[in-house]
Amino acid sequence: MNATATKKNAAFEALKGEFGYTSVMQTPKVQKVVVSVGVGSLKDKKKAELIVERLKRITGQAPAARPTKKSIANFKTRVGDLSGYQVTLRGARMQSFLEKLVHVVFPRVKDFRGIRTTSIDEMGNISIGIKEHTVFPETTDEDAKDVFGLGINITTTAKNKKEAEAFLKHIGLPFRQ
Repeated sequence: MNATATKKNAAFEALKGEFGYTSVMQTPKVQKVVVSVGVGSLKDKKKAELIVERLKRITGQAPAARPTKKSIANFKTRVGDLSGYQVTLRGARMQSFLEKLVHVVFPRVKDFRGIRTTSIDEMGNISIGIKEHTVFPETTDEDAKDVFGLGINITTTAKNKKEAEAFLKHIGLPFRQ
């Protein structure tokens, strides 16, 4: 039996009493993890290259550029301008990223007291923001002047917020008490 099936069985055993699951297939699972960085109105090409390179090191996958969808005069943006970068992780890369996030990154975040349960939406997905990318072990601390934040979106198959919260606690995400 592989590791994924073992984790799914463990989640089923832990959650079947609370939610009345009768089959392992009813158990929620993580579908994908999306890591995104917004660049705003960045004109410096070197900084954009730096963000791409660091995001590639953090996730193990090349990020995709995301263009602006709407022109907004106050923000001086036009349709098609670069607004950020995004990486979608699935499978083994997703699992290793989640392990790293829980066991390495969160303990390194300054004044981390846990994730708020209000970060979980009604569809069972969670959005987490990290202010400094330097908490990831792949980044070097010598370039402290070029620090950027990133957003992490974890998409699950949970049917509602309560089910998602129980599942995410089971897989190890640290929530506030």
